[in-house]
Amino acid sequence: MSKQFEVELRGRLTADQAAALTDYLDKNGTLKTKKRRILIDYSTFLEGGVRERTKDIRIRSTNGEPEIIIKLGAWGNNESREEISIPVSHDVRFDALARAMSVLGYAKGVLAVRNSSIYDYRDVEFAVVEVPGHSYYFEAEKVVAGHDQSRALRELVDLCQEMQLTVFKDDEFYEYIEELNRSANSVYDAETASDDYFRKNFDI
Repeated sequence: MSKQFEVELRGRLTADQAAALTDYLDKNGTLKTKKRRILIDYSTFLEGGVRERTKDIRIRSTNGEPEIIIKLGAWGNNESREEISIPVSHDVRFDALARAMSVLGYAKGVLAVRNSSIYDYRDVEFAVVEVPGHSYYFEAEKVVAGHDQSRALRELVDLCQEMQLTVFKDDEFYEYIEELNRSANSVYDAETASDDYFRKNFDI
């Protein structure tokens, strides 16, 4: 079985731009789902930090469904990385999953909440993402085999230009992530959090 890679572009949106893009995709694309996602990204506290890391280790709950996510490869705005997704039984509480990660050595991570509308549009998955109380951005993604990565990236760049969507440059992307970590995200530390932190705060 060949490896699958996520080829992805992102860009920041104003509230008006997010509403306009949502309206456009409602009319011209197909709404797949809406997601409420709570995630812990342990990678910020690993070697490489925000800008130079080549491995992401996360746990997340999407509409109440937990999973472990590992992404391999250089991280940036114009990225193409292998993703390993490990679904966890929905009967497992997120607090228990976070505790298990702590026992494995991952106690501290960035805690983020995201609300997304996911669309199919011209063979591309578009997400209009809300960072509650802070900002909006879009993601344009294709999942391809390794030999198709360059072609998929060109297709995404051309489509975003056609749609007049401004894509982050790498430095702009890193600065946005650092801004989110300062003013929108928080830090989760299993050593100090209560045993039912996620049940009490997010009902997961």
